[in-house]
Amino acid sequence: MNEAAVMLQAVGKRFGARQVLREVHAQAPAGAIVSLVGSSGSGKTTLLRCMNGLERIDSGRIHIGGHVVEPHLGDAALTRLRADVGMVFQDYQLFPHLTVLDNLCLAPQVVRKRSRAAAERRASELLERVGLADRGGARPSELSGGQKQRVALARALAQEVKVLLLDEPTSALDADTRDEVGQLLKELVKQSEAPLTLVLVTHDLHLAASLSDEVWKLVDGRIHGDEDEQRP
Repeated sequence: MNEAAVMLQAVGKRFGARQVLREVHAQAPAGAIVSLVGSSGSGKTTLLRCMNGLERIDSGRIHIGGHVVEPHLGDAALTRLRADVGMVFQDYQLFPHLTVLDNLCLAPQVVRKRSRAAAERRASELLERVGLADRGGARPSELSGGQKQRVALARALAQEVKVLLLDEPTSALDADTRDEVGQLLKELVKQSEAPLTLVLVTHDLHLAASLSDEVWKLVDGRIHGDEDEQRP
């Protein structure tokens, strides 16, 4: 884990008169798990969304998954970026009218141009890895919160991403399920065929400490990550 998979260079973002991110600098190696922590309103989710272009940065540059995010990134570049940098949202955003298997197969077929058979093979492998091999035919409404989170993870990984961004992946889960998801994240990184880097926003300091290789703390729009606050 020596090549940087994520590098933030003087990243700035404002909403109107409010400066949310102020020349943010940080980097993480390929294969690392990074937790982004800080108080409510500190800009954690904004920074996460900037990493795959859901929010446009106003200044600076983000190197992520082999792509460069700049203030005026074109639509074609955004599409290429999101093929390699996936995101799991706090509300999962599963398609309710599709089965679990169809949720996993959609992006590989549309974005990666995989055949249905190849997409199904990959989806089935991932569902087995996340402990849901028997739920491929279920609809999201038939799943528990923990199961939905696992499906959302598997769906993102089905696209063969290099970097996976997660917004509060355990916020709606009970303590036992939270620990299970944390362990699953570790296993997914460890078992990934190619280096997989995770960046997750969390309020759960216990999860951040137990799961992460590095912890980035956002304070006043900047990341504070001194060596005594991070675990390389």
